[in-house]
Amino acid sequence: MPVFPSHAWFQAVREVYNGDPTLHSGGGGACDTTAGLKVGDHGYLLVFEGLECADVRPAGEDEMNDADFVIEMPLALWKEMVANVQENGKADLDHTLNSIDLQQEDSIAYSPADDQYRQDLFYRYNQNFQDFFDASSRVETTIDQA
Repeated sequence: MPVFPSHAWFQAVREVYNGDPTLHSGGGGACDTTAGLKVGDHGYLLVFEGLECADVRPAGEDEMNDADFVIEMPLALWKEMVANVQENGKADLDHTLNSIDLQQEDSIAYSPADDQYRQDLFYRYNQNFQDFFDASSRVETTIDQA
């Protein structure tokens, strides 16, 4: 059973997401972006090409600088979001990336290059990323309690 957060967990979610076209609602289709995720002390890059997640890999700070945008929130909030998806089959209205972003004083997404166009890709492709995280409801998950 994959542990969140881990590369194995993101890889398992990727397989579910890519394997079910009904998960690709994405608000209109293709998503072409590289997103960084900062989850506690862990960093990951998610590469979306068209209607699938082409790659998920661990990433250090330098690699995060190559992302179009980075989603960063406190580890406890990541865990709460994933637990909510696990419990409900998808994020409820208080636990979507969009609602979490709106509830924070500062945006949870930023461009490491300080490029507003690249940061806006978070908002443009937000539903694709939500669909990706909602796919995690089909991955038996242990949430790291550390």
